[in-house]
Amino acid sequence: MPTNLTLWLFLPCAALLALAAAAPPDGKPPVAKRQPRAQTLHGDTLTDDYYWLRDRQDPEVIRYLEEENRYTEARTRHTAVLQEQLYQEILGRIKETDLSAPDRLGDYYYYSRTEQGKQYGIYCRKKGSLESPEQVLLDANALAAGQKYFRLGAYRQSPDHRLLAYSTDTNGSEVYTLVIQDLETGRRLPDQILNTYYGVEWSADNQHLFYTTLDAAKRPYRLWRHRLGADSKDDQLVYEEKDEMFFLRLSKSRSREYLLLSLESKTTSEVRFLRADRPVESFRVLHPRQHDVEYHAEHHGSRFFIVTNDHARNFKLMEAPVANPAKTNWREVIPHRAAVKLDDIDAFQDHLVIYERERGLKTMRVRNLQTGQTHTVEFPEPVYTFGAGPNLEFRTSQLRFQYTSLVTPRSVFDYDMNTRKRDLQKRYDVLGGYDPTQYQSERVFAKASDGTQVPVSLVYRKGMTRNGKNPLFLYAYGSYGSSTEPSFSSDRLSLLDRGFVFAMAHLRGGGEMGRPWYDQGKLLNKKNTFTDFIACAEHLVREKYTSSDRLVISGGSAGGLLMGAVVNLRPDLFRAVIAKVPFVDVINTMLDQTIPLTVTEFEEWGNPQDKKYYHYMKSYSPYDNVGAKAYPPMLVTAGLNDPRVAYWEPAKWVAKLRRLKTDQNVLLLKTNLGAGHGGPSGRYDRFRETAFDYAFLLDLLGLEKPGT
Repeated sequence: MPTNLTLWLFLPCAALLALAAAAPPDGKPPVAKRQPRAQTLHGDTLTDDYYWLRDRQDPEVIRYLEEENRYTEARTRHTAVLQEQLYQEILGRIKETDLSAPDRLGDYYYYSRTEQGKQYGIYCRKKGSLESPEQVLLDANALAAGQKYFRLGAYRQSPDHRLLAYSTDTNGSEVYTLVIQDLETGRRLPDQILNTYYGVEWSADNQHLFYTTLDAAKRPYRLWRHRLGADSKDDQLVYEEKDEMFFLRLSKSRSREYLLLSLESKTTSEVRFLRADRPVESFRVLHPRQHDVEYHAEHHGSRFFIVTNDHARNFKLMEAPVANPAKTNWREVIPHRAAVKLDDIDAFQDHLVIYERERGLKTMRVRNLQTGQTHTVEFPEPVYTFGAGPNLEFRTSQLRFQYTSLVTPRSVFDYDMNTRKRDLQKRYDVLGGYDPTQYQSERVFAKASDGTQVPVSLVYRKGMTRNGKNPLFLYAYGSYGSSTEPSFSSDRLSLLDRGFVFAMAHLRGGGEMGRPWYDQGKLLNKKNTFTDFIACAEHLVREKYTSSDRLVISGGSAGGLLMGAVVNLRPDLFRAVIAKVPFVDVINTMLDQTIPLTVTEFEEWGNPQDKKYYHYMKSYSPYDNVGAKAYPPMLVTAGLNDPRVAYWEPAKWVAKLRRLKTDQNVLLLKTNLGAGHGGPSGRYDRFRETAFDYAFLLDLLGLEKPGT
């Protein structure tokens, strides 16, 4: 099952080369055996010919996936030189030995750095000033030694800065092992906790650690309290969420005075709070869950600020006294506005930062809580995005944020909320002579079939002529209210410098145009996402940015569902498709509540046990709508340990496509046998993946060299 975590999977290049020796010499694709399994629902018979691929314990399943990998390597072996060229291009733009802009907390400056040739980050700090000696807290390269996969999950230093709680995942399943390290001695404490998720927070006394664990469906559902030095078997269960629709999420207020326990479904939320200096007391409910009412809270002095959609579709800001935050005591601070979505806030001692979204672009306002004056932070480009930094301090007038656009590399600024002065702390270097003045971005609008104007962000080299001959890479996601942000990618220069136009379609189902935009692309409106994408592609062809024989498309996870749906609807419109970890077997997945995340997704896609949702899903589910027709060349990826989109969804889809499609175009399935939804964890392995992707497309289009 997908979420808005849109990272992708490939086998590392070395692993593929090792498989090459066993590649079929005739280059024929594998044929998956058919073992039909039928079930009846709402008087309709559903037949699944490839249900057997679900059994990862069956050696025949693994053999089949390995055969597909060998076939993929055989069909792309001729691009090995191009892959290496692209890899070297991508690597050549990266400052391999680098460090982040340090974040101050108390007397310490925390940062991470990378070293040339090493896959993972090194986490460090300095005490007192940036000129002080460096203390290495955690070297992820050492932790990853001997592992095929490594991911750091939680990373929380204790309030007194003496201890570090961190968690690791070594197979991509997103199930983490939590440990504690003494930062004064460098030794790991005997405390070890299994089956944890991302949320970990310390109490103010440095003696208690709160963490979450997963149920059988990989849902974070329990909150525990661990006392330092105690056996984890004796940990206290603080809260258990029994409703399978709800996830449990733990955080701490910026003031560091409160622990916040958020219980969230896709449409409803509830917040509980506990003073961080009273860890053995019980969490209090801020406002009991109320169906279809979402809210989240931030602490500030004697009050909570509350962002909610209660009678406010695009959200509004309220405040309530900590002593009695019952809804009857809520007072409006920022009213609901139909044209502006209130995304979030950050509360500081004297300032409130307000993050909003208007006409598809993020905006930021700062309110002085002493004077009541509010100003807008201005940005210099017509298409851009930004993100708040960690902002670890509460008593400060300095706001850190990261700014980027389709042509501007990621830049870290410190903004004085009183003087309105911004200071550039770091701009991530793009080596090799990158000149942003040689590139141009713009935003256009495509008219959907129902008349809705759908924004599309574009970037290309200056001098591009709209003559219909440009190759164009169109990317989209369009689900969960997640916005596709127009950010910079140095990898993308390998396409732009070969004449590509790069486009992002901001479809209904995403959040770019406010909450109604999301609502119009979910449940029984989901097909708007697919027709919006087709409208964007047709607009780009009609306006001669490209032509259908030069238009390639890509999306992953729920964006992979999008790829599967549009290629069924309009296979003639696209030259090639890359579908990464695609959620394509909608009905079978949503009928199986043993699969991770299924129940929580009913409010996003619908429950097929309900007849109206079943028939609607069946009308667009990619796996159920594969037809006997010509499809464009396709590259499909999967991850064996993926807890979000099971590997068998793309595997079954490819098997059915191979059997039914009428063309001779290449169809490749590439399964990472040692990772999950996020793909390989090492940065160099990810560069290899991107090079493979690009080589697949450039080879099809005959654009191997820059400037061609």
